[in-house]
Amino acid sequence: MSQVEKKVGLLRRSSSSKKPLKEKVVLMYDEIFAKEDPSKHNPRFWDELFLMKVNLEYLETKLESVDGEEVQRIQDNINSLFHHCVQALGEEHQIKVVNALQTLCALFRGVHQKNKSSSGFDIINMLMGFDKAELRMKDLMESLDSLLCGDGSESLKSLCLKLLLCLVTVTDNISQNTILEYVMINSIFEAILQILSDVSSRGQHGYDAVVLLALLVNYRKYESVNPYIVKLSIVDDEPTLDGMGMVVHHALTEYSRQYKAKEEENQGGFFSTLTTMVGNMFIADADEKLSVQTNEAILLALYEAVHLNRNFITVLAQSHPEIDMGVTSITPSPTTPTTPLGTSPPSLDAMNNQEQLTLDPNLQTSNLLITFLKYASIVMQDTKEEHRLNSARLCLIILTCIAEDQYADSFLHDDNMNFRVNLHKMPMRHRKKGVDKNIPCRPLVCAVLDLMVEFIVTHMMKEFPMDLYMRCVQIIHKLICYQKKCRIRLHYTWRELWSALINLLKFLLSNETTLLAKHNIFHLALLVVNLFNMFITYGDTFLPTSNSYDELYYEVVRMHQVFDNLYCMVLRVSTNTGQWKEPASKVTHSLVNVRAIINHFNPKIESYAAVNHISQLSEEQVLEVVRTNYDTLTLKLQDGLDQFERYSEQPREAAFFKELVRSISLNVRRNVSLSTMSQDLLLKEFSTIS
Repeated sequence: MSQVEKKVGLLRRSSSSKKPLKEKVVLMYDEIFAKEDPSKHNPRFWDELFLMKVNLEYLETKLESVDGEEVQRIQDNINSLFHHCVQALGEEHQIKVVNALQTLCALFRGVHQKNKSSSGFDIINMLMGFDKAELRMKDLMESLDSLLCGDGSESLKSLCLKLLLCLVTVTDNISQNTILEYVMINSIFEAILQILSDVSSRGQHGYDAVVLLALLVNYRKYESVNPYIVKLSIVDDEPTLDGMGMVVHHALTEYSRQYKAKEEENQGGFFSTLTTMVGNMFIADADEKLSVQTNEAILLALYEAVHLNRNFITVLAQSHPEIDMGVTSITPSPTTPTTPLGTSPPSLDAMNNQEQLTLDPNLQTSNLLITFLKYASIVMQDTKEEHRLNSARLCLIILTCIAEDQYADSFLHDDNMNFRVNLHKMPMRHRKKGVDKNIPCRPLVCAVLDLMVEFIVTHMMKEFPMDLYMRCVQIIHKLICYQKKCRIRLHYTWRELWSALINLLKFLLSNETTLLAKHNIFHLALLVVNLFNMFITYGDTFLPTSNSYDELYYEVVRMHQVFDNLYCMVLRVSTNTGQWKEPASKVTHSLVNVRAIINHFNPKIESYAAVNHISQLSEEQVLEVVRTNYDTLTLKLQDGLDQFERYSEQPREAAFFKELVRSISLNVRRNVSLSTMSQDLLLKEFSTIS
């Protein structure tokens, strides 16, 4: 700025007789916030208003600053503004439509921000007048539906979805957003499905459409009949379900790609190693900020699809070429607002390019379930913070629903559907961080079991995630029940699972006092012991070979001290009075066959060692003793081992989902960006068209 301009500026600011000039749209907003009808002296007021570039910040601030008395005074004008916004959505002049959509967004946000403590009815009355609300919202939803389903501008469709996301998330608790009653009555469900079923439309708007659907499904889902739940549960159109699956797949893939890229960046070269050694505190902080931003919104959408719609289960297994995330570079779209890792949609180019790839017989194939398992293996690594814990919990709930579904179980165990699934693993002292490059192609159930074993092994810590451990063990149990029922002999490294479970029992025993102050450890111990009972009682029907059954007995006998200590502990607790008496006694009874095996084989192993003058028996020698002494072993048949309680969201999980949806709503609200830059781009686009 020149000296002359500076002086002029100073003179303008210091002059008491002159005020800085206001842009015309701001002057028009001021007229709306005056008592009189702004169109009284200017019949073309509303036509002119929607030709002006919206000043979102000023309009929202003005709405937030209105006090109680002023609200009554200007309510008719606010109602009129809302009415004319809705009318403008039907205009042929596209700039008017753009400005009307943005003005509506400012209205919804500004009025709700000002009236956080007000009832939903008061807000509706201030926005559109309670007596006219039903008609106004019907017109609004019909206009949005027409814009979303029409052949118009993609930018306009994107703006419609942003407005709907803005409307759905204006309150922290979406179930307290009374305006959504009108969104229930005037459904846009079919418009969302149309977006998801079309490749081009899905590429540009699929992410917002899926997140919007997930949020609408959670509106008062426990209090009344939600039409979006009903409609989602009966969708059977294959292109639509595939489209939803592709949106989820690409969002999870993009998160994994970013995670892997950051991981490699932090591991690269001597300088990185040196800085890790001397400045670990700072590196860790930076790495945490990137790894914590999980995508609960897209996970919620996946959960609702899996939980509500049985037809969606087939989408989990749809094969497509796997993209090498280390090689493929995906550049974010320049119009996408900057958001934390994993919270933004994948770029349009990435989605379209991947969908158009042809299937190369030499290319490793993938599917949505594999993508989800890889994503879960990242987010389940660190559960110390609450939102990470919640994300891991949601992953396990999704896996619970999958493990209970007969069709899902059939393709999980299908020998003709083998995949190489490289799960991410936590760094631990005894192993290097990174993925195993030598994983064989196996049925997908092996990857699910690997993920469960990995979690069990890596989360035995002071802040013990009891809920997640319970879910892990229950998922394993459900999968084994299916294998027992269908007599599927899965070639899996069962010893790794047995070892993980025994170490878990050992951890519970070592930390009994600390854990009992917070958790019922006997419930988890019972689940673990009953898993061993499943293998002992029915293992001959689903373990791959007789040798596997021998190895099971070998592991039980080898680690007998853990089971002996567990028995002593639960016997002590169950013979004393206290709150844990009954759950401890259940564990005591469940150990009957494990103790029978230990008490039967231990003397025979000791006798074999004494007769043959061997101080330390080899594994093969112990297995030989086991094989030759089965005949004299007596076990009790235990009932109900292959029974389990099916998953039910209500009432057990209701509180969790309520808080989860609140968190997602806040995050979506922050990321719904109607910035000045996007305004300029939109206005430029439609000015060119005009």
